[in-house]
Amino acid sequence: MARMHARRRGKSGSARPMVTENPEWVPVPKDEIYQMVVKYGKEGMPTAKIGMVLRDQYAIPDVKLATGKTILQILKENNLAPKLPDDIVALMRKAINLNEHMMNNNKKDLSNERGLHLIEAKIRRLVKYYKRNDVLPQDWLYSLKNAELLIE
Repeated sequence: MARMHARRRGKSGSARPMVTENPEWVPVPKDEIYQMVVKYGKEGMPTAKIGMVLRDQYAIPDVKLATGKTILQILKENNLAPKLPDDIVALMRKAINLNEHMMNNNKKDLSNERGLHLIEAKIRRLVKYYKRNDVLPQDWLYSLKNAELLIE
């Protein structure tokens, strides 16, 4: 498949093995996994980081296979879900950092200006998707000023 912002094709990544049930070598029972997800959610950790911590420190390869629910579903049940999706937050942080770089000392850095435009285009496409799927309210708008207020 071709890349979105480049004129070349990318290599496909590795595919996960087709596993339909939790492996028997997982040392942690279902209830403890649920409690760990809730604990890390209360600390304000994003869902991707919760999954990485559970994978690397507790040898839990997949929370959905172990509990039957995704990390976000568990957080929503306990009213700990983030207000904004994690992918939009990460892109907004990237846009804020790039804008600060452009405003401070590097006003003529045209390649990073293009990069900022591409990041903002990705954010707008994601916002459109999340509005269509009722994750974000219909009147939610992206701007750099709003992003700075929301993130920092």
